[in-house]
Amino acid sequence: MEMQPPRVTAPHLLAILEELQAREPLFHRPELGTSRSDFENMTDSSFWEVGASGRRYSRDFILDTLENRLPQREVDTWETRGFHCLEIAPDNYLVTYTLLQGARVTRRATLWRRSSTGWKVLYHQGTLVEPAS
Repeated sequence: MEMQPPRVTAPHLLAILEELQAREPLFHRPELGTSRSDFENMTDSSFWEVGASGRRYSRDFILDTLENRLPQREVDTWETRGFHCLEIAPDNYLVTYTLLQGARVTRRATLWRRSSTGWKVLYHQGTLVEPAS
């Protein structure tokens, strides 16, 4: 019995996956914006996050944290892989992937909504992957 679920993005969602993959890892794409107002525009007013620590974070907390991080001169050299996209409701998509930050590995999940003003993030979660024993 296979432990991992099959994760194949449906062919009709491949263009959506490509668009959203270019936006991840979330808040680490300088070409999409670096200011607080940029981050406000990319997040829905109801946005919240669960960090890899398991802690819940409000939109305001995340925006404050991002604002204090700026200007960031270093470019993150993280690796992303294993992207998958699932349409969960009309114009609402779940994107999952693996993020490698050196030795730290996390599974990521982001809920995106396509709106008349562009893509909006509704929710984001990171889950730490324990090393194999």
